[in-house]
Amino acid sequence: MVDITGTGETGLSARYSAALYALAFDQNILNEVIGQMAALGRLISESAELKRLVGNPLTDASRIAPALSQALSEQGFLPVIRNFVNVVIANRRLADLPALITGFAAYVAAKRGEVVANVTSAHALTDLQRAQLTARLTEAGYGSIKLVEHTDASLLGGMVLKIGAKLFDTSLKSRLNRLNYSLKGAA
Repeated sequence: MVDITGTGETGLSARYSAALYALAFDQNILNEVIGQMAALGRLISESAELKRLVGNPLTDASRIAPALSQALSEQGFLPVIRNFVNVVIANRRLADLPALITGFAAYVAAKRGEVVANVTSAHALTDLQRAQLTARLTEAGYGSIKLVEHTDASLLGGMVLKIGAKLFDTSLKSRLNRLNYSLKGAA
């Protein structure tokens, strides 16, 4: 893949992100769009029904587009955000919407010179844990860090940290899997 954006992003996410960023910048509403894209991501991740609807590849997106647009309008989302979602639906990419939202956050962070660190933990991070993680990453030379947090109860404990192509997995789940493989090898 070719980096068409100059930010290290490639592929589908980069194209959608660059287009939305440019449109918001031209309309002088960039900060509002950034905030509302984050809010849309939270809305999808916190609503089990919406997450199921978006993630199901069998969802007839053309039938839900008007209802979803109406719901976003009622919640105060800008027309740019509603149009973005409608374009995603029209291009049959509804299942990719969460990844496009995450990609937009990464694109914005790269444009601002921030390093995006995706953190997945079994439970939500506390303020102290967040501060300690940011401090450690800054000490490691990552400069301006933007944490994107996710929770996954199947990790059992610990965390998975992804910065660019680097993956640091200290989860209890992966430790148990490694122990299981080593025990199978010893038998």
